[in-house]
Amino acid sequence: MQFIFMRVLMRRIKAIPPFLRDKAVPFRKKMVIILGIAYLLWPLDLIPTPILLFGIIDDIVIWGFIIYYLREELDKYWLGEKEVKPEERFHGKKIIDDVKFEVKDETIHWSEDDSVKENKEKRQ
Repeated sequence: MQFIFMRVLMRRIKAIPPFLRDKAVPFRKKMVIILGIAYLLWPLDLIPTPILLFGIIDDIVIWGFIIYYLREELDKYWLGEKEVKPEERFHGKKIIDDVKFEVKDETIHWSEDDSVKENKEKRQ
């Protein structure tokens, strides 16, 4: 239970490259991630880096905000909501579409006596 947050966070981070490659994503949302990467790599920070662990806090806060802001869009890429064509999924196998069928329930009701008789016949 305690690692669920980290797993979700890692999957959202892994969803960033396909998110940036998708042409359907608005430019402003891509720009948010690009500016976040630039800030991460920029030598000047809001909190100076030489101050032990506090120098990393501003980077974590900014990236936390970016991932929270884009969480729904990143989840689409993580969950794989893009439709995969059956031809690609099944590699050239023949696929029959638009087949209508109906399953009728034709159960045979056995009485206990019938099954006992059958078992006796099998034993003999």
